[in-house]
Amino acid sequence: MRVGAKTGKPWRRGRPVPREPSQDQTEMTRSVPRADLKAVGQVRRDLRELLRHRCRADTAEVAELLITELVTNALVHTEGGAEVSASVKDARLRVEVRDGAARRPRPHVPSADDGTHGRGLVLVEALADTWGVDPTALGPGKVVWFELEDAG
Repeated sequence: MRVGAKTGKPWRRGRPVPREPSQDQTEMTRSVPRADLKAVGQVRRDLRELLRHRCRADTAEVAELLITELVTNALVHTEGGAEVSASVKDARLRVEVRDGAARRPRPHVPSADDGTHGRGLVLVEALADTWGVDPTALGPGKVVWFELEDAG
């Protein structure tokens, strides 16, 4: 289990690029209400619009898939809604999904019995250049994030 569920410490794969404000940075933030799975499609469309003309089509498709998985996980596996942010800077996309649950996600290898469930973090692990889980700065909760290169 690589997300620090037993230790409570943040886990990261790869090395994230420090985020510093700049004039060429483009951002998106959205609040997704509790249990509003229909909002997942709108978040995906908003990300698509953010990335239009800012990255290759295949990078945008991967980003849309991964944001869909993380937002859906936050809505299905927690009691509250989610806060979603995405930013493009220096050919790098960073997406963060915050929720109010302190419980860390547990990736597992899905079986045939899982149907379409249980693949979200497996996809993030396979497709993101870097990703991780961090506790929120204030109160309970966590941020699950990923980064993709070749955006910008």
